Amino acid sequence: MARLLLIEDDLTIRTPLIRALRERGHAVAAASTAMAGLRDALEDRPDLVVLDLGLPDLDGRELLRMLRAVSAVPVIVATARDDEAEIVRILDAGADDYLVKPFTAAQLDARARAVLRRGAAEAEDPTLVVGGLRIDPRSRQVSLDDAPVELTPREFDLLRHLASRPGQVVTKRELLTEVWQIPYGGADKTVDVHLSWLRRKLGESAQRPRYLHTVRGVGVRLEAPGTTA
Repeated sequence: MARLLLIEDDLTIRTPLIRALRERGHAVAAASTAMAGLRDALEDRPDLVVLDLGLPDLDGRELLRMLRAVSAVPVIVATARDDEAEIVRILDAGADDYLVKPFTAAQLDARARAVLRRGAAEAEDPTLVVGGLRIDPRSRQVSLDDAPVELTPREFDLLRHLASRPGQVVTKRELLTEVWQIPYGGADKTVDVHLSWLRRKLGESAQRPRYLHTVRGVGVRLEAPGTTA
């Protein structure tokens, strides 16, 4: 049984969702405003938050940023905004997944179980070490040659995925699917931009790579300096 917090102001959506999720075995609490939801998330420590973006007191994306500053609780965003650029922004802001309205309780239940499974697997992951790069999935901390590296949530997820497959070429399509949870093409530039930001923070560039090596037309490979002859 998972403990869910539903932050949704629309009573006609909130009430049937609570009932249906409880019927599926979850313990569900609810809040109708952003600030009440933030308070409940911090005080009650749910296993997962379902967050509507159109809240009466604060935009849900701003609440997501506030929540991410103080908590690593998984968040599924419920939104009527279905354009790709907006979805990417939501995920970059720290959401673990999203659902476009209207959706069913069965869809939400399946997404919640998938997010919680990923979180459980992450909690068991050992620290990833590639050369002087250390990535701790549990604390979400990164260091390079013993110096801390500050990354955004999406930059961390990108680096962690690449570090879990050191020396292997990972395609942009796979990165979009596994890191951004976008199971379709058309957003390669999103990957390129985040790789560029990540390279800067690792003290390298595409022209002079140390860890992140672009394989033109295929994808990107992360490996320790000096690995390739």
